[in-house]
Amino acid sequence: MNKLIGIQGLIFDMDNTLLESRIHFKAMKEEIAFFLANRGCLPDSFPLEMHTTSTLLAYVQERGASKETLDSALRIAEKHELRGMEGADLEAGAAELIASVHGRYKLVIVTNNAHAAAVRALELTGIKNRFDYIVGREQMTAMKPSPSGYLRAKRHFPDIPDQGWLSIGDSWIDGRASMEAQIPFISYGKMGHTMIDKGVKPIAHIDKLLSLLDYV
Repeated sequence: MNKLIGIQGLIFDMDNTLLESRIHFKAMKEEIAFFLANRGCLPDSFPLEMHTTSTLLAYVQERGASKETLDSALRIAEKHELRGMEGADLEAGAAELIASVHGRYKLVIVTNNAHAAAVRALELTGIKNRFDYIVGREQMTAMKPSPSGYLRAKRHFPDIPDQGWLSIGDSWIDGRASMEAQIPFISYGKMGHTMIDKGVKPIAHIDKLLSLLDYV
């Protein structure tokens, strides 16, 4: 594929895109689901395997879960996130990629993690100062697959036109959020079939992070 013309900003997912996440996402989701079920927020028949933590929380919020309940659930998530950040390492090629694009583009992280956990992970892996803006879930009105975080990034850099953005992520929720924010999306890793099943249509797929340089 030819280089993409006019790109000025790159938005990266964090876990399993730039970082080899050590967060036990399944355990986090199951603990939150157990907590919510005990609060009467989930039916016995709830299809947990079809959900991520973010879509699980969106489900109970839409059905009237209290702020106190949601805040308690997010504290469970943050516990898992902070634990998973300890010893986290970069994905292969991440350091080289970020060094190559730093200074050429505005670089943004959009993650469903707590902002503090994201900053901690980026500091530990030595790349935090490469980024111009970090959007954690506290900066969103709703987590991915909502486009809120991507729209927040666009508002933060009003001089970059809509067609000047490109996003990269490993999950269908990254792709859905990006598409709804009208940002072209490149998928990374092994989630291609899941994305298709969820109606996400990346403009390209890469198996190695450094392959992004073929496009920008």
